[in-house]
Amino acid sequence: MKHLMGIVMMCAGLASAQDKVNLVFILADDLGWADISPNGHTTFYKTPNLERLAKRGMLFTQAYSASPLCSPTRSSIMTGLSPARTGITSPVCHEGQEILECTQQTKNGAPSKKTLPPIVPTRLKTTYPTVAKAFKAAGYATGHFGKWHLGREPYSPLQHGFDVDIPHWPGPGPAGSYVAPWKFDTFDPDPGEPNQHIEDRMTKEAVKWLEQNKAKPFYMNYWMFSVHAPFDAKKALIEKYQKTVDKSDLQRCPTYAAMIESMDDAVGTLMDALDRLDLSKNTLVVFTADNGGNMYNEVEGESPTSNRPLRGGKATMFEGGVRVPCIISWPGVVKAGAKSDVRLQTEDYFPTFIEAFGLQKAPGQIFDGVSVLPAWKGDAAFIRAPTFTYFPHDPGVPDWMPPAVAVHDGDWKLIRIFNHGENNQHRYQLYNLKNDLSETNNLAMLEPLRVKELDAKIEAFLVDTKAVLPRVNPAFDPSKYDPKEEGVSTFKTKKVNASKSKATSAAKVKDAGDAPELQGWKMRNGTATVKKGILTVKSAPEAMPFLGVGCPSAGGGGKVELRVKCAKDGAGKIEWLKSPGEANTGSVNFEVKGGDWQTLTVNIPETASMGILRVYVPAGQPVEIDWIDIQLSAAGAKTKRTEF
Repeated sequence: MKHLMGIVMMCAGLASAQDKVNLVFILADDLGWADISPNGHTTFYKTPNLERLAKRGMLFTQAYSASPLCSPTRSSIMTGLSPARTGITSPVCHEGQEILECTQQTKNGAPSKKTLPPIVPTRLKTTYPTVAKAFKAAGYATGHFGKWHLGREPYSPLQHGFDVDIPHWPGPGPAGSYVAPWKFDTFDPDPGEPNQHIEDRMTKEAVKWLEQNKAKPFYMNYWMFSVHAPFDAKKALIEKYQKTVDKSDLQRCPTYAAMIESMDDAVGTLMDALDRLDLSKNTLVVFTADNGGNMYNEVEGESPTSNRPLRGGKATMFEGGVRVPCIISWPGVVKAGAKSDVRLQTEDYFPTFIEAFGLQKAPGQIFDGVSVLPAWKGDAAFIRAPTFTYFPHDPGVPDWMPPAVAVHDGDWKLIRIFNHGENNQHRYQLYNLKNDLSETNNLAMLEPLRVKELDAKIEAFLVDTKAVLPRVNPAFDPSKYDPKEEGVSTFKTKKVNASKSKATSAAKVKDAGDAPELQGWKMRNGTATVKKGILTVKSAPEAMPFLGVGCPSAGGGGKVELRVKCAKDGAGKIEWLKSPGEANTGSVNFEVKGGDWQTLTVNIPETASMGILRVYVPAGQPVEIDWIDIQLSAAGAKTKRTEF
């Protein structure tokens, strides 16, 4: 009878004290809606383990991320709150400067910009109630494996409710590459496996943790590094897909296909472990992605992927940027082999877990998402209320638009483009997704009443979330702006050659002023090569090479940190000047010891006033740089972390 009651409670979506349900949350990075075979829009990519998972559970065809970029979506999963409310609307949580609150931009912008995005947080505050804290309070073991990108210490998973965090890495992607050697601080490939793939290593750690916690309820985040840049995969898999490329197919990048297969293998490894440990029947598995597929890098002369039939991709407000794969497996609760067209969004996971697992909300806790447990159970009458996407940025990728917010309501989608109409009024794009999934026919002029109705819902959402809105740029010059340039790429693609066993991105340019691989830095007195995430600087013995970057600051001090390696001892310095061609206004010397990698910290005096900052490295020998982190204290000063 007791066992029967446990089954009844489980089927009701509630966890009994005797038989608590486990949770494994798998989050892929930059995985497009059309990138998995269960969605029926790819023949090139192979995802048999996701097909296996879909047969065990329910495939959701209208699942959405909270944002077209990663950190905002990750924050929404952990808090159940919209990025509009947390202010985390841009993936800057790896940067050195700690910003906890969203504020409106106070400086004027370039004359070609009508609006200016807000200044966004670079950390997820530890005061937020999180999914991990709720499960931990309910007696669950909690473990995070893989990418985080919501802040470095003291804002890591360990401060947000997780017992374990591996590899405890704050960066936006894998450290250097997918195939070892990596550049993590404390995470190395297994001995004897010099070319180990990061997902193979991560799943090994995750399975070990499952084995250690199989006798107690557990919540695991397996947040993959795959398939985010750098584009890099196992040599044998790249060669396998090179033999099957169909040049008429928009999905035709062998390296990306190889990355997809390694990602799918990782899903299979976790499923096999759950089966072997007899945990599958009592474990809810969620599989989804943090935003749409990346279409704007270049790998082997190709776009990494295509989101067709959806328009756009990562960093755009069109469907290709926010519609994501989603599979929910929960034996006895979610019908096996089912498919649902119910709209879900990543803010919905936390409130759904609260209901499904019988967790306790924190005092005063609110959600922007709702419980979609009825949809998971197959309730045909369940209709998701309007969902909103707030993205006040214009990153300049193909299909970009100015800062905007969107609402999905039934078959309709309205996008409000802030202050880009006449006299700083808003401008609109309206689509019926049932009839126009590719968003080719803007119906805003034909449906003014519907635009008004949906825009009122957008306004209520912005007011409720207290969203910090884009600011109208007082310095805007109409003669500098052409609306026809909207959606035209201003992104300098990072070309990647993956013909060898590892993908590499290289720039070998004398005085490489604008090489995109240098990410805004300019090289002088030497040559620069970026390969496998390491910048190598070479120069003649008599000329001290340097990297320069625009970095305005009117005093206040700060520091520059860099991880560097060279064979012999040498001298370097940090120098600053007000503008090109002027004499420097100050410098601080440093010494590099020959041998292994070292992290150097150079303090900038409070009296320093600069427009340009230069990093000089020892002359006469190759010098390798892993990353450079600039942290200046003056209000509004530029903070820049570059991971090559």
